[in-house]
Amino acid sequence: MKKSIIAVLSFIILMSVSDRVQAQDTPVWKTLAKITYKKQYDELMGFKIDVPVFSDPVKALEGKEVEVKGYIIPVEGYKSHKEFIFSAFPYNMCFFCGGAGPETVMEVESREPVEYTAEQVVLKGKLTLNDSDVNRLMYLITDAVLVK
Repeated sequence: MKKSIIAVLSFIILMSVSDRVQAQDTPVWKTLAKITYKKQYDELMGFKIDVPVFSDPVKALEGKEVEVKGYIIPVEGYKSHKEFIFSAFPYNMCFFCGGAGPETVMEVESREPVEYTAEQVVLKGKLTLNDSDVNRLMYLITDAVLVK
């Protein structure tokens, strides 16, 4: 009887750990790509714009701390700074160069200045979704820290 209970408890523990590891291994960018768009008239712009419609998996990440791997896109030159754009792809392939969609970039507000590098880095911070402010990107990471 004890062996059965131990076996069942071991199985439950392994499954819960396995789920956590699998969830952490799922790239955040892959989840963030699960969006659609709807056309909506914008009073300020005076024409219809594409507004993101976030899927349930994306909505589940809102307000959560996420770890995301990507590339720093410098906004004000190649210096250390706290606010910048982060991309799933290197500078020459990013959204702003026409090589990817808007779901592949996010605004970052970091705790400490992050020095620019052309190498891939990992950031951790709180994810905010934006589907209403056309002057901002649809994803924002706040209170970000450089992991590696």
